[in-house]
Amino acid sequence: MSDLNRHVLVVDDDFLIVMGLTKQVQDMGLTVCGSASTADEGIELARLHRPMVTLMDMRLDGAKDGVDAALVIHEEIGSKVIFITGSQDPNTVIRINTDHPHAILFKPVSAKQLRTAIDAAIGLGVG
Repeated sequence: MSDLNRHVLVVDDDFLIVMGLTKQVQDMGLTVCGSASTADEGIELARLHRPMVTLMDMRLDGAKDGVDAALVIHEEIGSKVIFITGSQDPNTVIRINTDHPHAILFKPVSAKQLRTAIDAAIGLGVG
């Protein structure tokens, strides 16, 4: 993963959640390279920016969901995917786990939860 940038990509179709996650990531001293509301937009931004971490919602605008995007991003880019979802439905969790996510966080996500997951994803240990 040496060719990945220390960037974070945010993929979520809720503008307020995107803004909150972006602020939390920036407060950690990391750069948000972009945000997307659909799976296809997320994939294109990942290809362009090669983020080290992708924060991925499960339900997105459009026909594809977060797992569809995460599978491509993980395979093509190698980005660690942290799912952030509002659903604790067992079928949703099973679907998310088909991608071997780095972590699954359930909304609302605290700054500490997000920091811990991102720190672990980029190899900083627990912060």
